[in-house]
Amino acid sequence: MLLTDKEQKKAFLKEASTNFEKYYPVGILHKEGFMRKQCPITKLFFWTVNKDQEVCGDSKALGKVTMLEKRFTTKKQSYPEVWKNFETFFTKLGYTSMNRYPVVARWNPTTEFTIASIAAFQPYVVSGAMEPPAKKLVIPQFCLRFGDVDNVGVTGSHMTGFTMIGQHAFMPASEWNQELFFSHMLRYVLDIVGLDKKDITIHEDAWAGGGNFGPCMEFFSGGVELFNQVYMLYEQTPTGPRELKQKVLDMGLGMERVAWFSQGTPTIYEATFPQTIKFVLSETNILPDYELFKRFAVYATLLNSDETDDISAVWHTIASHLGVHADRLQETISPLTKAYALTEHVRALLFALADGKLPSNVGGGYNLRMIYRRARDFAHDLAPHLDLYTVATHHADELLPVYPEIKEALPEIKHIFAHEEMKWKENKDRTRSVLAKLSPDDLDVETLVSLYDEKGISPDMIKEHFPAFHIPETFFAKLAQRHETKEQATATKKERTIPGIEELPETEILYWGRADLVSFEATVLAVVDKEYVVLDKSAFYPTSGGQLHDLGTVHGEEVLDVFKVGNIIVHKLKNTKLEKGAIVTGEIDLDRRMQLAIHHTATHLLTGSCKRVLGRHVWQAGAAKTLEKARLDITHFDIPTKEELDKIESVANAAIQENLVVKKTVMPRALAENKYGFELYQGGAVPGKNLRIVEIVGFDVEACGGTHLDTTGFIKKLTISKATKVQDGVIRIEFVAGPAAESFSAGQDSVLDELAALLSCSQDQIVGRATELFTKWKQFKKGKLDKVILESDEKVTQNVLEEVCKVLRTQENHVVSTVTRFLRDVKLR
Repeated sequence: MLLTDKEQKKAFLKEASTNFEKYYPVGILHKEGFMRKQCPITKLFFWTVNKDQEVCGDSKALGKVTMLEKRFTTKKQSYPEVWKNFETFFTKLGYTSMNRYPVVARWNPTTEFTIASIAAFQPYVVSGAMEPPAKKLVIPQFCLRFGDVDNVGVTGSHMTGFTMIGQHAFMPASEWNQELFFSHMLRYVLDIVGLDKKDITIHEDAWAGGGNFGPCMEFFSGGVELFNQVYMLYEQTPTGPRELKQKVLDMGLGMERVAWFSQGTPTIYEATFPQTIKFVLSETNILPDYELFKRFAVYATLLNSDETDDISAVWHTIASHLGVHADRLQETISPLTKAYALTEHVRALLFALADGKLPSNVGGGYNLRMIYRRARDFAHDLAPHLDLYTVATHHADELLPVYPEIKEALPEIKHIFAHEEMKWKENKDRTRSVLAKLSPDDLDVETLVSLYDEKGISPDMIKEHFPAFHIPETFFAKLAQRHETKEQATATKKERTIPGIEELPETEILYWGRADLVSFEATVLAVVDKEYVVLDKSAFYPTSGGQLHDLGTVHGEEVLDVFKVGNIIVHKLKNTKLEKGAIVTGEIDLDRRMQLAIHHTATHLLTGSCKRVLGRHVWQAGAAKTLEKARLDITHFDIPTKEELDKIESVANAAIQENLVVKKTVMPRALAENKYGFELYQGGAVPGKNLRIVEIVGFDVEACGGTHLDTTGFIKKLTISKATKVQDGVIRIEFVAGPAAESFSAGQDSVLDELAALLSCSQDQIVGRATELFTKWKQFKKGKLDKVILESDEKVTQNVLEEVCKVLRTQENHVVSTVTRFLRDVKLR
């Protein structure tokens, strides 16, 4: 039985502590004059050059953060300088410098956000399924974590968004040099950070995650952990630990922490974004008691809500140390902590929005909306006129030296902030009426969660209404954990299992090269239950990627269904007479194949068109392609207007008229990501070492396994029929293309003609024919009634036309009844 990560870490730490010379870089430690000791408080083993040092470097052992009382380095570094200096130092040692990966981890099926620098290379590089970008590399990876949201601003050191500078290596055992990697970080701390050896404490620890584990070394100074160097050496198996063929170095350094440590500011926030904090404080008219705050900051880390059950008692303890009353301390500190939190939250949002994630009511988008509203509540409390987008622009300026892409994304981000501001105000108005019906006796933790989840009522709004009510310190962390699940709006493949085919070789795919390849020869590898046939190669497309499967025949027998089991294509026949080893011919229904290929290529065209019209935040959230129609689910904050839909349709049809080349190639994942970036993953994470890339040259590029045309001109025409909201932040666009679009247009014209005639009928005729007409209309769902040319200029006719236009954009099940009722009330003669 495999251990949990927590159990594995505990078990391995015991082993590593006993045989420390085997697992830790003892040679370089002894050479540099460090000695091994055990902390009586934390029980951890640590290394120091100080003979009289009795406790480890953790603030829990020291009782406070001593770096705020004493400067340990004279080398001040701004936030951007920390990366620039780190990059310069390590590239000289032969490491490759890389740009950050997006904070939205679309390449990774196991997580929604990038939570650590190593996460940029999970799961494929770490597992060995994909070649690393370089054997040794460094990266300034921005990360998002929502578990500490309640601590942001309060402890002076916590953040939801932060940069983890990574020092990583991916090497076979023959090239692995743990002592060398450790020595590089030690020299960095001594030479670049500017620490003296006597001010460094190095902890022995262990790490476990994702089935892998190994030893690690944590560097502390002044009560602050500067970084942690993990040596990923083993994997869990049912029979016990097994050494990894590829060993992984995972060092994560807090870029903000090193800036804070080097500057000695009261909190991490002044060191990371000083100009933005200065702007916010000037807008809020807060007059900070910096003298008190500096003394408070020494103990602020003790207010970590994850590590204490009684925050109130900790406030009293700190107040006692400072010689002030606890209530006065909290009243004085609270405005500053709110200013810090709102400023930090806006910065975290900037990266998520720039990388294409939208605030919403589900999954990771929920947590983005949560921190937006938390920031907005704080701003409302401190300075109602404070505009969060203006705060964002100040952040973008400070981030420019390291992350110029954030400033480039500001025009789109402005629209998203405006949309969230509108929703916040609407929610604020609703909140008053809801809380007016409640009393403090009605409120418990579950009620608080329900009020926030279902009605968006935050603890601050409740506190505003019921000042004496106590809000749990970990409220937002619990909410974040509850909603950190990935959701996809549209299922895109059939999951099946067929016994007895697991050991067969993967099927050679023939449809990737040409969509019009509809005849082929193959060998039967297996027949299961006279129903399921596996061939060595196949041109039949299996249901996946939102596209329906092909139909046709194998050796004259009808193919009823096609699906994949792993990398094996399975053909479903009825009472087949085929036997293993037979040479057979496959014939595919060409008309069906081409219409599906048209709809699939048109889906890619529509994705590119939506990005051009609505913005780069648009990503595919799901898709489906049938013979009759197709749909594309996109991330967008509101249903596009009629003008926007018309423009999207126009852009797509212009690309069709240009007859753009559609290139289909298979290439290694690393090469594809390097060439095209992470916009490849429009349909979510794609497994495997190699990716099949579909590129509409100059217009759109995606990793996709579907059937596609060779040029866009073959589509001929694309028509958008409908746009609706599937869920908060996800819009569904329904459309038709190719022959399906021609059929749609013909039927649409017929209905429009009937509607024009209907508008000149008598009232009795209208009632009798309305239901029939709008039932027929539902087949087409295209509300372009403004294109109808009416002979009559009567105002009442125009009014009817406008009302019907509105109705046709409502839900289908209300169309008939609403239109009939309306037309009965209008006297048309």
